[in-house]
Amino acid sequence: MKLLIACLATETNTFSPMPTGRNAFQAACLTREATRRPGNLFTAPLHEWRRMAEDLGWEVIESLSAAAQPAGTTVRVVYETFRDDILQDIKTHQPDVLLMSMHGAMVADGYDDCEGDMISRARAIMGTDRVIGLELDPHNHLSQAMLDNATLIVNYKEYPHVDAPERARELFTMAADAAMGKTKPVMRMHDCRMLTIIETMKEPAMSFVQAMKDAEGKGKILSVSLTHGFPWADVADVGAKTLVIADGDATKAEETAKAFAQKLWDIRDGLRMNYPDISTALDRVEAANEMVITLADMGDNAGGGAPADSTYFLQEILKRGMKDVAHGIFWDPVLVAMCQDAGEGARMRVRLGGKICADSGQTVDLDVTVRAIRENMTQMLGETEMPLGTGVWLDADGVHLVVSSLRTQNFSPSVYTDLGIDITQMRAVIPKSTNHFYQNFAKISSQVIHVRSPGAVTPDMTIIPFTKRDGNFWPKVENPFA
Repeated sequence: MKLLIACLATETNTFSPMPTGRNAFQAACLTREATRRPGNLFTAPLHEWRRMAEDLGWEVIESLSAAAQPAGTTVRVVYETFRDDILQDIKTHQPDVLLMSMHGAMVADGYDDCEGDMISRARAIMGTDRVIGLELDPHNHLSQAMLDNATLIVNYKEYPHVDAPERARELFTMAADAAMGKTKPVMRMHDCRMLTIIETMKEPAMSFVQAMKDAEGKGKILSVSLTHGFPWADVADVGAKTLVIADGDATKAEETAKAFAQKLWDIRDGLRMNYPDISTALDRVEAANEMVITLADMGDNAGGGAPADSTYFLQEILKRGMKDVAHGIFWDPVLVAMCQDAGEGARMRVRLGGKICADSGQTVDLDVTVRAIRENMTQMLGETEMPLGTGVWLDADGVHLVVSSLRTQNFSPSVYTDLGIDITQMRAVIPKSTNHFYQNFAKISSQVIHVRSPGAVTPDMTIIPFTKRDGNFWPKVENPFA
């Protein structure tokens, strides 16, 4: 057997003003040797596929891996160049199995469905009988083009996405069985007419994930996935969907997908997003007799395409005169370079945040001490190591700010502690993240509060200005099936 592995992934916030160009991919991941480097969220599956294929004595061809931090629409020529590089490798090597790590919500100029376009072209080269498998982030736009041209599609089950390697192993096993004629996978999806943030490490979503796992391997069901949808993209396919793969039984796949859609609908009240605003959240901190309360700055999540330089939380903290607060990660490579020039211990007047777009809020001028600078920082998301670049700790008279040279969300408290901040002495830590922070911060927090902060990644699904899909989805409409 001959296996070709590749990665082409980014998550596109079509409302973000920052274009996703070649520099964005080079800053995150652009290589033909991904399996010779530490795995990140999107390349970790390639490590699993190479290892499992080589254990079976298969020939492995590694094509391009290109991944970028979420931002605005991908530049057309960049997408087409990367796509065509992978397609040329498929033409040259004619693999029996193609496995790709993609996001599922990549949008480029002229392409609302990059994954569907990529796989349609790959299918045209490979013919109808060979196996194409996709591993996707659950915040995808599951499209008919993907279903029509892939043999197998598997989403991560968890949000935070800590299970990419595990899902990769499952996808490889199913792909190998299909390639050797042991199974005949058929896929069916069901539209849930829902769009919300689904935190899988809390109830009721935790039990829903377990039910998906429990259904697999029973009664011809090979795999069950939930597409949460990526809300900050103006495309026709945005929304929650269930996806089921069955062995040769389309009716079983369809019935099971519909049953899981009903299960999701039944728990919708537990998924309502009753998040407090910044003022209410900080009131709770000031009233609490506890240390280390985590407040998520949801609206400025770089992982959803936000700039990671909004100042709404910071302005309110300064207005109240609060101390012993740690906040970040702010993206400002220019300020990082200035701090490197000044050196640790320097006192500086700096201008922080509010630089990229209107959603960033106003800039804030501060007198700070540069407490620490650390190059080549990383943080963990599940089993995968995520780069941070150079990190800087700025102390603004008891307000502790982390600034980085690479734009990324805050996955772990190590962002603070690796710079020397003692978070056990903090009244509040405020990661810029929607939910990926949760697994690691919950372990060190007396409370975790998701906050409805302003920004480019608003958690209010009812106010997103879609033009390419209708408004007939929950919670914007209480009963979209009426």
